This record gives sequence, structure tokens and C-alpha cells, in this order.
Amino acid sequence: MSARAGIVVTGTEVLTGRVSDRNGPWLAERLRELGVDIAFTTIVGDRPEDMRAALEFMAARELDVILTSGGLGPTADDLTAEVVGRFQGREMVLDEELERRIEDILRPLAKRFPNIDMDAVRHGNRKQATIPAGAALLGPVGTAPGLVVTPADARPGPTVVVLPGPPRELQPMWSEALATSELRGALRDAATLEQSTLRLFGIPESEIAETLRAASREGVPLQRLEITTCLKRAEVEVVTRYEPAAADDYEAFVELVRERHRDSLFSTDGSTVDEQVAALLRGDGHAQPRRTVATAESCTGGLLAARLTDVPGSSEYFKGAIVAYSNEAKVALAGVKESLIERCGAVSEEVACALARGACSRLHADVGVGITGIAGPGGGSESKPVGLVWLSVALAEQTGYREPLTRSVELPGARADVRERSTSIAMHLLRRTLQTR
Repeated sequence: MSARAGIVVTGTEVLTGRVSDRNGPWLAERLRELGVDIAFTTIVGDRPEDMRAALEFMAARELDVILTSGGLGPTADDLTAEVVGRFQGREMVLDEELERRIEDILRPLAKRFPNIDMDAVRHGNRKQATIPAGAALLGPVGTAPGLVVTPADARPGPTVVVLPGPPRELQPMWSEALATSELRGALRDAATLEQSTLRLFGIPESEIAETLRAASREGVPLQRLEITTCLKRAEVEVVTRYEPAAADDYEAFVELVRERHRDSLFSTDGSTVDEQVAALLRGDGHAQPRRTVATAESCTGGLLAARLTDVPGSSEYFKGAIVAYSNEAKVALAGVKESLIERCGAVSEEVACALARGACSRLHADVGVGITGIAGPGGGSESKPVGLVWLSVALAEQTGYREPLTRSVELPGARADVRERSTSIAMHLLRRTLQTR
């Protein structure tokens, strides 16, 4: 059996949703890369009894490693180091060298803020430098040190890795933690695991559930595969973990998915539609020439442009975006005819096409994407309900003009859901246009 681990994310601000947890998923992925089985991830507030309970719960399941994030700052509610020290049976001691290191880091603070209470700063400095005796010290990257703490007196129990809350401090500290003999020893039983991802668009998650049942009926071996599915950004994501010896079983499963969902399966190598669109626009592989793209968006308010430019190097092919929210902006910025809006309505096939063509012509792009819809919660009618979105992808005339590829969808969910799903559908329409035209 592989080494097993748990993650305890601390902080009342994370527990109550004021701050989104970025550390738990990041650490889980790092553990997966090492072949470690992630058993639990939990979020607790800044109450020491809740932190202790989480540690005891995971220790009772005989986990090899527990990772914590947060609670290492200078304030009174930052108690993770103390809780972990007591949990491991270790006395808290002042590390004077660490205190001096933190003091050096904080010294410029006194110059920037001459009225700061330096006694309070020194008190916080001393608190952060008080650590469990015998712990392996990590960092600090900011002012908070990380720690690797084993149980005292060689008693059985998990090794606890204590990491700071800010991701910019936690992430570089992780490699330092892996270099310690304490963590290497705790992870010595980590197995080699493969993880592969399939992505499908245009089918419900229930179709994959039926495919898994079909695999059982047709004798496709799934026993050695850990398969999970989820609906994400209007796509179905199928993630499979397996040991290298089960590679043939996984290939048989992929072939079954390909046979049953040939028109929906767009990624077998884990690549996202965003990455595929970027490669098509760049002309990777020289199958297609490099092309430029621009957007004219109404209900999505620039979200598609943001998504296109999230990919590094997008300046090679992204020309720009028109956010034409009002009818007046559609006319003035994207060149949509006022008479067209009056005749067909702002949310219509005709206006979506006009927005796509306007993005091409106004921003001198090879490909234009137009989106117009009713994101809600208000503004809908019987003929044009909330969630109705028209999307269009047009090629510029000089690229070999054809009729735009246009679709309408009625999307469920709240305003944010409609807007995000619209961008996913637009990306897939753009991918299909670039692949076939």
C-alpha cells in the first residue's frame, strides 16, 4: 500500500469562505505527483481544539504524513506551531538564530513605517521563532518559518509538515520540505501512480456513467483503475489513477470512450480546450497558418477575452476585445446596424453574427467571436428566457469568407454560471472553426 497523507487547512477566513483555499488543491496535486494517496483534506478555523481534533482524526487513520497550512503568523490566533508541537509531544522553545533571521527580514519595516510599534513587532517576532523542539526548520520565505515535526521519543504517529498560509510562501517551501530526511522517511512507501485525463464536451455526465456500466458488460477491466468524473466548465472531465502495470487496462477504457463518444471526446492527453485553441491559433505543427482572434462580447463582459489571454504567449495571436454591453456600444464599437437590433433584438442570431464580424473588421483579426445573451437574474421573457445565449464565430473575408458558425443555448444556473459556461461554449466553437476552416 502506498504512503497515505492528509491535509489540514487552517484559518477562520478560509472556513467561512472569505478567502478561497488555494493550498489544499495545490498540495494534493504535489502529493499525487509523488504517488502518495491523499485520504482527507479538511478546513478548520483558528480554534486550537478544532486543529487538534483534525490532527487526532487523521492520526487515528494511521496516515503517514499530515500537511498543515496557515496559522504561523505573529498574531494571537496563529497557533498552528504550538498545537502541532503539543500533538507531537514536543516542548516549545525559542530558536534565537531564527529570531535574528526574522528580525533582519522585518528591519526594513521600521524605515518604511517610522511610527510602527516596534515592541509589538518584536513580540510577534519572538512568537514566530518559538517552535517545537527538534523540528526541522524550513525557510522562512516571508516571516513565517515552516516546520517538519516528527513524534517525540520515536513513538508511532504521522510526520506533520507545517507550512504558511500565503501560497507565495508555501509553494517554494514545499521543495525544501521534501529535501528533509524526516519527510523523505515518512514517504518512503510512496508508490508510482499514473494519472490521465479525458475531456468531453456536449454530453451530460450521466453518459459517462452509462459508459462505465457498458465497460462492465463488455468485459473491459476496470478493477485496477480509479476513475472519477466531474462536470467542470460545461465539460465532462474523466480522471483516472492507476499503477503502471494497469496501463493496458486504461488504454482499453480509453478506446471504449472513443468508440462511444467520438464526437464529444476532444482531449485524450489532458490538454484543455484553452490550450488547444492557443495551439491552433499559433499554427503549431504547421497544419494551419498562424491566425489572429478578437472578441465582441455582451453578456460575458470580457470574460472570453480574459480566458484567451490567460494562456502565456497570447499576445502572438490575440488582437483585442470589444465589450459592447449596451445597444449603443454594439452600434458604435462593433459596427452592428441599429436597424438590425430593432428588427431582431439584441439577443439574436443576427446580432451574434454581426458582433463576430465586427470583431474581425474593427480589430483586423482573422477570426472573430461574438456573444450576446441574457445572463439574468432579470431581463428574460417567454420568447427569450434567462440563460438564452447566442454565440458566433466568423472568419474575416480575406481568410476565405464563409457563413459564421453560430449556435444558441439555454443555460441553467445563476448569472455567474451562465457567463462562465458561455465562455466554454465559445471556446469550443472557436476550436471547431479553427480545425475545419
